Amino acid sequence: MKTNKLTIICCTALSLFLSACSDWFDISPKTDVKAEDLFETETGFQSALAGIYIAMTNQNSYGANYTFGQLDKMVQYYDRTPGGQQVDPSVIFQYDEENQTYNSKQVLANMWSSSYNLIANANNLLSWLDKNGERVIRSEEERDMIRGEALALRGFLHFDLLRLWGPFYRSDSTALSIPYRLVADASRQPLLPANQIVRNILTDLSTARELLNFEKGTSLADSDRRFRLNYYAITALMARVCNYRNDKASALAYAEEVINDCGLGLMDNCRTSPALFGETIFAINIYEMSDTYSSLWAVGPTFNTQLSLTQTKLAQIFETSGVGSNDMRARRNEGFLTYDDTNEAISRKYITNEDQELPLIRLSEMYYIMCECSPLNTAADYINEVRQKRGISRSYNYSFINEQERLEALNLEYRKDFYAEGQYFHFLKLHEMSTYLNCPIASGMTARQYVFPLPDAEKEYGWTDSMSDTNNGDASEQ
Repeated sequence: MKTNKLTIICCTALSLFLSACSDWFDISPKTDVKAEDLFETETGFQSALAGIYIAMTNQNSYGANYTFGQLDKMVQYYDRTPGGQQVDPSVIFQYDEENQTYNSKQVLANMWSSSYNLIANANNLLSWLDKNGERVIRSEEERDMIRGEALALRGFLHFDLLRLWGPFYRSDSTALSIPYRLVADASRQPLLPANQIVRNILTDLSTARELLNFEKGTSLADSDRRFRLNYYAITALMARVCNYRNDKASALAYAEEVINDCGLGLMDNCRTSPALFGETIFAINIYEMSDTYSSLWAVGPTFNTQLSLTQTKLAQIFETSGVGSNDMRARRNEGFLTYDDTNEAISRKYITNEDQELPLIRLSEMYYIMCECSPLNTAADYINEVRQKRGISRSYNYSFINEQERLEALNLEYRKDFYAEGQYFHFLKLHEMSTYLNCPIASGMTARQYVFPLPDAEKEYGWTDSMSDTNNGDASEQ
């Protein structure tokens, strides 16, 4: 049966998939193993796929900035800045100039190039699978798994690029956004309308889901496929994408399937697993996490560069003086380590983490999507179920009278549940929220803060051709 853990099968294969931006397609000079030789074995294909997942752990990618790093600094989750300086927190939204604190301009450029690097490698894998797959990989199921995961990765990566560099989707879905790269070469590609990008994403995900249909009905609780884009992870991602484009019926169907069939349940205790591996549908594995993240996440009491916050802010985020007084996500020595002498706290998610996982999709999100997309009279049931599991008394159950009440409830729970996971910024942008707790933009958040600009290098000599025909690419409806 196929290998499912992110183990390096062939170290030389990994080096192929971690090349610099300028050398994405210059593979042979980087190793003694030529691409033609690598893809002559089934192990070579498996190593190439594993290499993409491993590259996602880079801190310019999902190993930090797409998760607990840049995106969560923007929503003011932490009270530390690089180097510990006291600076205006709004500086993080300066995208057009370099500075000595957050330097968002360079950080965003690195995030952009990191994602398109990964997409290039997924496309390269797909190209070699077309060329050699049937001859080299005897098992049809193995071929389907590799192709399905490569397509799902391409969709996953493009979707986060769209969510960050694209427009306010529900207000202006036809605005030009990003290129959708389907080829493994250095050709210039046009910026496409955001809704066309979504259609391309769903094309890739739908195909991937069909290819991985052999996993349907297999409980993730008994599977080691939690670090891969498995069948249920793809289904959950489709729920996320459909909710993004306000296709409520489809989002409900996908989310409900995941809740009912994936074999996982909501957790009611996080003492031994602060990152909630028991309800994680898709994650990346951070090798030697405690050492890798020692400068960012560590046991106190002295915090210099760690992503800590004051206990005052912790109480604000999780409403611990009232409704959240027993919320496991904020409880001392469960969700957070707290230090009374210095009034500081730090999340345990990446300190006490035996599975060494950084969650990218969790089951609770499916409940929130059900809440957002269900009729108003039943919507509260789903968010209440999560809250009760987290330790919030039934006496605080929601019942919604109007859409504003539903949105505010979701706002509070996204803020709590996805602390240090990078999802809250996406929620705020999707709903065009002009402010949030501790928002540093006094005049209110606008597209200026929410829509990331193309990196300078991309505009000058990158792959993007914003003047090209925007009808290029696969724009087929689902």
